[in-house]
Amino acid sequence: MNKSKVRILVVDDEQGLCAGLQEALRREGYSVDAMTDSTAAARLAEERLYNLVISDIKMPGLSGLDLLARVRAHSRDTLFILMTAYGTVESAVEAMKQGAYDYLPKPIDMKRLRVLVQKALEFQAVVAENNELRLRLQTRAETGLLVGECESMRAVARLIEEVANSDVTVLIEGESGTGKEIVARSIHVQSARRDRPFVSVNCAALAEQLLEAELFGHVKGAFTGAVANKPGRFQLADGGTLFLDEIGDLSPKGQGDLLRVLEDGAFRMVGGSELIRVNVRIIAATNKQLQDAVGQGKFREDLFYRLQIVPIVMPPLRERAEDIPLLVERFFEHFTAKHKRRRKRMSAEAMQVCQRFPWPGNVRQLRNVIERVVITCPGVEVGVSQLPDFLREYDRNATTFMVRPGTPLADVEKLLIRQTLTHVTSNREDAARALGISRRALQYKLKQYGLLEGEGQQPE
Repeated sequence: MNKSKVRILVVDDEQGLCAGLQEALRREGYSVDAMTDSTAAARLAEERLYNLVISDIKMPGLSGLDLLARVRAHSRDTLFILMTAYGTVESAVEAMKQGAYDYLPKPIDMKRLRVLVQKALEFQAVVAENNELRLRLQTRAETGLLVGECESMRAVARLIEEVANSDVTVLIEGESGTGKEIVARSIHVQSARRDRPFVSVNCAALAEQLLEAELFGHVKGAFTGAVANKPGRFQLADGGTLFLDEIGDLSPKGQGDLLRVLEDGAFRMVGGSELIRVNVRIIAATNKQLQDAVGQGKFREDLFYRLQIVPIVMPPLRERAEDIPLLVERFFEHFTAKHKRRRKRMSAEAMQVCQRFPWPGNVRQLRNVIERVVITCPGVEVGVSQLPDFLREYDRNATTFMVRPGTPLADVEKLLIRQTLTHVTSNREDAARALGISRRALQYKLKQYGLLEGEGQQPE
């Protein structure tokens, strides 16, 4: 454990004890902050992420239990050790019930405190390892990212459910970044093949001269460098699912080889004579219009129809902006766990910026943006100023904004006023006229919503 990276907050209204604990723990190598004001300590813990809080129970303002509840609401992984001069069994039981790691009576035994801190951090490390394991298992499929309220995503979910328990060949179509591989994995994990391999092949990345060996394997001596038998992707996927990504980039020879396997269910390894049969379910994906490629003679018509028994079309993110808040929440949950950050939320204005943007990179691009703000945004709320430059630059030229059903009317009104002043006119009299209200009413609402310089003023 690198103690210098461990952040500890000490909170006690006795200044001498607070400073003494801070100094003792700093000598152990920890990074330690100390506060005598529990309310100020709660605000600090909302701005910074602490591994451990050591707090008195009886304090003016927030009690130790109040502080515990407030901090844990923002950072579920922060551990608490509570101290009290009133060392009753009832206090200890109540502290443990509310989530404290342990309890120390005053006067503090420094040796016991050091041991307890060490044990608490070891416990936290074990929990973190378990969380990382769970995260890795989830990331293998990420089927939970197929969220959406729009009809097109509901249709995708219905198709996945319908085809999962069959062995029918599926062709997933959609722009890059829409989640085609996630759909393929979702079909696999919902099928009877879930306990068998899911093998992914990027057809665009396979050189034509290596394609046959990659798909079907090779025997020893088949070509220079073939020093041993090597199974191909079909053999590795036996009993499971073979996902052929970017199938539209498959070479003409590769198309012919694949068609023969799909029709015969058998193949020979490169350099081998034995006919090999495998039990593999094929799911293919493309970001190209294969029907057009067939018409242009770039893709075999017979292979196209063999693959497209059940087509699934993934909609681009720009056509389902109403799903962006759901995706943002899921990505926040994913990346705050992955990077051990405090849970974050998106401000209403920042969410509107995200919903207006056309997202040419689709869900993958949104995912990358959320991971970036999880790392770079220090606070709990992500505002417009914390969004990447390209989003804010696009928004400066925006002339419309979207409203998600269920948005409070006050939030809608605030956004409408802000957008009118930003994108229509900065003249308040003209803005009031455009909004259909008096200039006095606009001035009142600017104060009400904190849109004036010196925010926080309330209307009289």
